[in-house]
Amino acid sequence: MTTTAIVMMIVAILVVWGGLGLAVVYLLRNPLQEDAEGDFLDEPESHHL
Repeated sequence: MTTTAIVMMIVAILVVWGGLGLAVVYLLRNPLQEDAEGDFLDEPESHHL
């Protein structure tokens, strides 16, 4: 591998893992709020076709 290829690989790895890390930190600081009612998955089976 050339030096350029190694540098680009490191940059790509940092972008992917850095994005994942930022997403995890964001979700830990701002958890998703659950719907109080009306959630599609909580409907009784009789309403599904």
